Amino acid sequence: HYDHSGGLRHFMRINKKALVYVNRHAFQPHYNGAGKYIGVDPEGLDLSRIRYVDDEFEIDQGITLYSCNDRNPVVPADPFGQTVLEGDRCLPDDYRHEQYLLINENGKKICFSGCSHKGILNILSWFRPDVLVGGFHFMKMEDENLLRKAAEQLLQYDAVYYTGHCTGLKQYEFLKAIMGDRLHYISAGTVLEI
Repeated sequence: HYDHSGGLRHFMRINKKALVYVNRHAFQPHYNGAGKYIGVDPEGLDLSRIRYVDDEFEIDQGITLYSCNDRNPVVPADPFGQTVLEGDRCLPDDYRHEQYLLINENGKKICFSGCSHKGILNILSWFRPDVLVGGFHFMKMEDENLLRKAAEQLLQYDAVYYTGHCTGLKQYEFLKAIMGDRLHYISAGTVLEI
């Protein structure tokens, strides 16, 4: 989606050699619930540095990208009206383009998940990381009972969470009151030492 890739052109301008790994579905046309185009515009990108990958790709030893399209969810993911254009039809977005970066280093598993559109609980069940950095996509979740249940489920995993963006500030504050030092807020410019 454009809100996750808007900095890519600038990044490629200031870094003249880095390769960019994307799932081969990344440039499919995507739309929000109101029908507005929200896909990635490849125009102006140095496409010679784009590397299309499938559901699993090892960048280097201990650094692997996953899309998890072959894994069963433990909870259904809600597309919130978002769609992907398949042929001449818009279908509910299944987020097959979304990637997760797993780093195994010094006996720890660190997972970077972006907005976790496939569901944060699914991602946790698939990777069981020690540290998860990413959004929970709870910004539209107003039901405190659902948020409390989500916090309790997150606490069942032996992980520390760093979240921001699409978790929602109000939702984060509610979760933080339950999760304590297992949950931390991050924003642009935050430096984490893990």
